[in-house]
Amino acid sequence: MKGFTKEIKIALVAILGIVVLFFGMNFLKGVTLFSDDNTYYIKFNNISGLSGSSPIMTNGFKVGTVTDIQFDYQNKEEILAKVGIDKELRIPVGTIAEISSDLLGNVQVDLVMGDEKDGFLEPMSTIDGRLNSGAMGKVKEMVPQIEKMLPKVDSILTSVNGLMADPALPATLHHADQITYDLTKTTQQINQLIAGINKQVPGLMGKADGVLDKANTTMGNAATVTENLANLDLEATLNELKSTLENLQAFSASLNEKNGTLGMILHDKTMYEQLNSTLAHADSLLVNFKEHPKRYVHFSVFGKKDK
Repeated sequence: MKGFTKEIKIALVAILGIVVLFFGMNFLKGVTLFSDDNTYYIKFNNISGLSGSSPIMTNGFKVGTVTDIQFDYQNKEEILAKVGIDKELRIPVGTIAEISSDLLGNVQVDLVMGDEKDGFLEPMSTIDGRLNSGAMGKVKEMVPQIEKMLPKVDSILTSVNGLMADPALPATLHHADQITYDLTKTTQQINQLIAGINKQVPGLMGKADGVLDKANTTMGNAATVTENLANLDLEATLNELKSTLENLQAFSASLNEKNGTLGMILHDKTMYEQLNSTLAHADSLLVNFKEHPKRYVHFSVFGKKDK
């Protein structure tokens, strides 16, 4: 460097700076100048902001970079992207390249691999591409629906504001607090009632056992009565009852018989009149006896009769 003049030194430093700047810019873009990646072409109808140095991804792993984008001015519906993909990655036939973007606007190309049974693409082959709107696309699809909802949301907010401005709301909230307090108090009373019932349950169960024992005893007595009834000589009892009924029928027949003593008493009018007359005289005699007892009983100390 001692033999170089000051001007040559400045020129060499400038050239070195330009080379470093060139390599640095390409490195930041993701372009490797001395890479031996395989080159492929991807055909799109819309690249949605895809640019050089955009990453090529598969299963979330970067396998390549977009190196150049060529627009066909004759066929404006076809855009060709030149990409460099790691030579160790073999791309199956039927692979699709999708452009996707995140919420921050970062754009990348995702390779949707085909079936390896169909073979593999050779370098410099063309891959079909399509646009996958991703999260931003879903947001765009939701925008019309959100716009339709905005008037309803505004109406709801207006109603809520009117409700909040209603002076009756504080009183309602106060009543709600009172109702909550009453419910809490009622719950406590119910808990106390349940606790009291739980304490009484053993006694009630004991009484229930006693009632069941009495019921069992009653059932035993009923069984005994049933057994005694079964042991009765029902035929003999019916015969006795039949004999008694026959005697009653005979007695009734004797009463109806006019020639008999009882029949004559019941059916003979003359005898009835005589009995009635006799009873009348007896009654008159008793009355006279009560009025003049001395006529029938004579008793005197001196033996004198009362006439």
